[in-house]
Amino acid sequence: MDPLLLRVLIGVAVIFVLSALRIVREYERGVIFRLGRLLKAKGPGLIIVIPIIDKMVKVELRTVTLDVPPQDIITRDNVPVKVNAVVYFKVVNPEDAIVKVKNYYHATSQIAQTTLRNILGKSDLDELLSNRDKISHDLQKIIDEQTDPWGIKVSIVEVKDVELPQSMQRAMAKQAEAERERRAKIIHAEGEFQASTKLSDAAGILAKNEAAIQLRFLQTLTEISAEKNSTIIFPVPINLLNSFIKKD
Repeated sequence: MDPLLLRVLIGVAVIFVLSALRIVREYERGVIFRLGRLLKAKGPGLIIVIPIIDKMVKVELRTVTLDVPPQDIITRDNVPVKVNAVVYFKVVNPEDAIVKVKNYYHATSQIAQTTLRNILGKSDLDELLSNRDKISHDLQKIIDEQTDPWGIKVSIVEVKDVELPQSMQRAMAKQAEAERERRAKIIHAEGEFQASTKLSDAAGILAKNEAAIQLRFLQTLTEISAEKNSTIIFPVPINLLNSFIKKD
């Protein structure tokens, strides 16, 4: 055989063998199609495919972070808000992710946007602001059910930001300020009530014992006399003098 022809044949064989080898990483799977028909997902490691006859599509199994763009939503109580979210999902069935949907990433994004609008449109503004955990759980459950036929597992959905109109922000600020003032007045009134109750109890105790009144009077005089720069006129009730007046 001609040496040149032999070298050409050897070169073609080497190229053929090298083109048949594929390396699939630990976090990937290779979905094999033979003459257009699905065989199975292979990997990780070294995979052999038949050139021209076989075709391999790699699918990543790591968790994907999907940012849902801001959605204009009108809540159940007719408040316009703009909400965005983040979705964490991964492929658990590579064959379904390739065969049953054209682009699983884009499809999951569209499902997440639609579900976000539907769920939040059924919620009141107060519920949206205070019950994010429950809303996020409901979103995760619904999106996961819809993407399950595609071999997609949605693990977490989190509502990130809720943007309110400026007029609504001002109204909520006024409401919060009014609520703080209401609580302050209630606390002040409760303090006055407790203080008046204690003073009433103390007055009742002092009224039963004139000696106690005298001691309290003298104690007050002692406290006032500590201020030497002031002249104080202190009225003395007549009943306090009764104990100093000798009866015939």
